[in-house]
Amino acid sequence: MHKNINDSLPRPLSIGFIGGAQNSAVGYAHFVACRMDNRWQLDAGCFSTHPEQNHESATRYGVAPERNYGDWHEMLQQERSRLDAILVVTPTPAHREMVGACLEAGIPVICEKALARNPAESGELLQLRQKHQGFLGVTFNYSGYPMMRELREKIARGDLGDILHFQVEMPQEGFVRTSIDGKRPTPQDWRLHDGTVPTLGLDLMVHLHHAIRYLLQARPISVVADHASEGWFRDIIDDYACLAHYEHNIRGQFWFSKSSLGHRNGLRLRIYGTKASAEWFQANPEELLISHIDGRREILDRAGNVVLAALPRYNRFKSGHPAGFIEAFANLYVDFADALTEFRATGQWSEEQKYGAHVAHEGLLLLDAMERSCHSKRWEDISLTN
Repeated sequence: MHKNINDSLPRPLSIGFIGGAQNSAVGYAHFVACRMDNRWQLDAGCFSTHPEQNHESATRYGVAPERNYGDWHEMLQQERSRLDAILVVTPTPAHREMVGACLEAGIPVICEKALARNPAESGELLQLRQKHQGFLGVTFNYSGYPMMRELREKIARGDLGDILHFQVEMPQEGFVRTSIDGKRPTPQDWRLHDGTVPTLGLDLMVHLHHAIRYLLQARPISVVADHASEGWFRDIIDDYACLAHYEHNIRGQFWFSKSSLGHRNGLRLRIYGTKASAEWFQANPEELLISHIDGRREILDRAGNVVLAALPRYNRFKSGHPAGFIEAFANLYVDFADALTEFRATGQWSEEQKYGAHVAHEGLLLLDAMERSCHSKRWEDISLTN
């Protein structure tokens, strides 16, 4: 008999949400994902600043009325000894204050990307985490796809040989297309104001940085970049391109955009090595294309000659029935449950090298260097010691 993924698992950990109301697409994704494998249970929340939406979200999520709060400060005070962790899933500008308050209250915290608006804020959070010896993880859900994890394993084993260069892109069309009836989009207000790091980078580039960091286990060194504003909202950056130098003499190219018609979410990455290359496309996440030095090409999926992607935890249903975005998020929540359990026992967690705050901070330092390059029109170094 096939062993159930939930057999012999410990009790679900208790989590509370700050943000993530039922009308929030990413909030609802976190709600479904954290519960999928019975590793977490949502027990408390301050889901919205709008009382009606807050109450309706608690009802839909099954949170008891007495543990639904209208103010997140009160939630921290009342729940700090009752919850195993808090998820911060509010707009990025609020992360510095809320994540910092969780760390100061001694509550393990998981934060939706981006960790902060800029390297100064993320650096402050790193200092708070160190001061309080706290647990701080950041969700980058694309690394939760089984074939992304398979690709990481293949690269680490040397199946692609020495990595030479990469291309990674994430074009979208949200700032140039209209609805069927001709109406322009109405983004959240915070997405229409650029700070020292453009909001486009906080939305998209942090994912690309993390994907490459996760796969290659190498850090960026320097960049040269250019950006433009081409969509409906002329005061904000909506198209960005970048060349990058990485450790181990790896070169890379980034492109991310919200002004590229025809792309709903065109995340695609290509990794080129001396023995083989690999390509993965988020719209077809179950397949990994490998091109070998002798001309052979193969398509791998969960039913193929794979190591990690065939594990029971990635096969909630048999191959041929595609897993997707929510399942990738759920894989992260299994990771975080294991990580928090390990952290409580040892004071460290092995997944920190993939999902820790220092990796998120590095992504913001990369974005800062890219923005400096756009203005200086030259290569800029990335200050990884900051």
